Amino acid sequence: MLNVYLSGEIHTDWREQIIAGAQGLDVTFSSPVTDHAASDDCGVTILGEEPDKFWHDHKGAKVNAIRTRKGIEDADVVVVRFGEKYKQWNAAFDAGYAAALGKSLIVLSGPDHQHALKEVHAAALAVAQDPAQVVAILRYVLTGRAG
Repeated sequence: MLNVYLSGEIHTDWREQIIAGAQGLDVTFSSPVTDHAASDDCGVTILGEEPDKFWHDHKGAKVNAIRTRKGIEDADVVVVRFGEKYKQWNAAFDAGYAAALGKSLIVLSGPDHQHALKEVHAAALAVAQDPAQVVAILRYVLTGRAG
């Protein structure tokens, strides 16, 4: 069985595509909270309001980091998606953390970000351009079949 952590961009359905494509494989998936508002507000919801936006965000980042660290540390494979529209600094951080822990890292990104992500790509064991390629990698790891 593989434990796979799906990190990164939260504005498209790439996670659902991978999960659906991996049906029948012995894989469990985990991910950060993908409801943007809930993720941003978790710290103040749990620990109390902050009048300053910096501390509001700081609380949320730290509470989210507990979940993220656990997910990455428990994972056999970490998939990090870099989307087209937004600068996902958190995704780059997650990729670096996974690489530092020696996790098998798959980066999912389009060709438009090739240069900007060259160091992240260099740390990855695979760089995929679409969710189907990620599923094919997971299938190969579990079955030894590439096709």
